[in-house]
Amino acid sequence: MSQIINSVSPSTDVGVFNAAPTKETLVQVRDLYKRFSLSGDFLDQLRFKKGRIVREQAHVHAINGVNLDVFAGEALCVVGESGCGKSTVARTVMGLLKPTSGEVAYRGERIDHLSDKQVLPYRKKMQMIFQNPYASLNPRMTILETLKEPLRFHNPAMSPFEVRDKVAEVMQSVGVDPSWGERYPHEFSGGQRQRISIARALAVDPEFIVADEPISALDVSIQAQVLNLMMEAQQDRNLTYLFITHDLAVVEHFGTRVAVMYLGTVCELAPTKTLFDTPRHPYTQALMSAIPRLEDDRPEFIRLSGEVPTPVNLPAGCVFHGRCPHANERCKSEVPVLKGQIDGSQVACHAVEENRI
Repeated sequence: MSQIINSVSPSTDVGVFNAAPTKETLVQVRDLYKRFSLSGDFLDQLRFKKGRIVREQAHVHAINGVNLDVFAGEALCVVGESGCGKSTVARTVMGLLKPTSGEVAYRGERIDHLSDKQVLPYRKKMQMIFQNPYASLNPRMTILETLKEPLRFHNPAMSPFEVRDKVAEVMQSVGVDPSWGERYPHEFSGGQRQRISIARALAVDPEFIVADEPISALDVSIQAQVLNLMMEAQQDRNLTYLFITHDLAVVEHFGTRVAVMYLGTVCELAPTKTLFDTPRHPYTQALMSAIPRLEDDRPEFIRLSGEVPTPVNLPAGCVFHGRCPHANERCKSEVPVLKGQIDGSQVACHAVEENRI
């Protein structure tokens, strides 16, 4: 397998982030692109124009050159409005989607190009918690069967007694009574189902968990319980999270670092406190200004003009330039790249680079 360098350089070039060299990089994403075809099969792509048959193809540009490093033990949160590519990044990192181009590496070993059989050793180390607890559990299987299945698959040498004890242990760790194991998913509430989904992810003792908006489908009163459960599991089991969310209040409470996405690109990456105290990118500033707060000194709400571009026909240059109040001619023609700042953040913005904001 090809290797991706496991150290993090202090350079500010594209695809390389500032970080302390002592930090262990668990997952790396380099120049990741993902496109989905809208054209159908070959015959659907044929058009008759100007007396001749031509082939036309259209694609959704879901991810456009994303570069991320996930350090061991941290919770890297990915935020942005609906349709910006957050969930596509999560599924591509997990191998549920194959990237159009780019690389995904786990502990320096490239994994995005592996076959289903070759990727099996990584499945035990990388688990996922899905957004909808009502759809992520098999309605025909009891909770006991659901939790036993991954254990038996990844640990065939385990005895039935060891499997039973492990299932009971993970159920207790997420606040689910082991005596409920013979029940079916429809007999549980949404919060209980998500706890069971977390238990399923923890059953094989993973190192890395991708959580794709795991609390967005839950009541507000239950969200805090599930979030605290995930934080306790991270502390007790030394887990690393890639946490996808649109809730900035959750990010402030949960995240170690934050990556802000807009139209398939990462426009800002910073430690959580730095991002909330001094957001640099104009889009991040607009997001932060929209958070409801009680303080009198909160920033004035920033109302962005223009429409969100379609991911089918991406604009040239910076994808945000049509809504940015600081855009100039360079922004309309040259794609910005993430560059390191004095405060430790990375920002992809010509206006920030030129000290215009």
